[in-house]
Amino acid sequence: MVHIFVLFPKQEQTRSIRNLLVRNGFEVTAACVTGSQIMQRAESLEDGLIVCGYKFADMVCSELREYLPDGFRMIVLAPQASLEFLDIRGMEYLPMPLKPPLLMEKVREMSDALNNAQKKKQQRPRQRTREELEIIEETKKLLMKNNRISEQEAHEYIQRRSMNSGVGLIEMAKMIRDSYRY
Repeated sequence: MVHIFVLFPKQEQTRSIRNLLVRNGFEVTAACVTGSQIMQRAESLEDGLIVCGYKFADMVCSELREYLPDGFRMIVLAPQASLEFLDIRGMEYLPMPLKPPLLMEKVREMSDALNNAQKKKQQRPRQRTREELEIIEETKKLLMKNNRISEQEAHEYIQRRSMNSGVGLIEMAKMIRDSYRY
């Protein structure tokens, strides 16, 4: 799920854009009037989408972009004259007056891109820590020494035991290592 934030300097603008998004099937995480409110809500997140104006009470959109994690994307709604000066990575621009279908298309496009990035990130296998790699290596050496097998066979043995018992590879390596120590 993509976290969508709405940020405009006036509460009425924020409310109307939030309502527009909700009516079109988007779930809005927060509707704010200052950049610092967005930063507070976004600090524990890796990514999200912010629909905002050009200026807020405490900062401008380019400043906010600098404070947010790289995974965040912004759709900036501003007068055409203001948009000419902006060209920052991670930001898309739509001219005012706003055309709702154009905004919905842009929000859908960017939220789909963020969803795809989240799925790719989840599918990527987690890198093992140095400590975990050392545990596996130590267990393989014990198996190779005591059972007179190759490193490949030792690794396959740990994998097979792990899969058969439904225990993670690292946990199984620890169990095997501990059984040889006693």
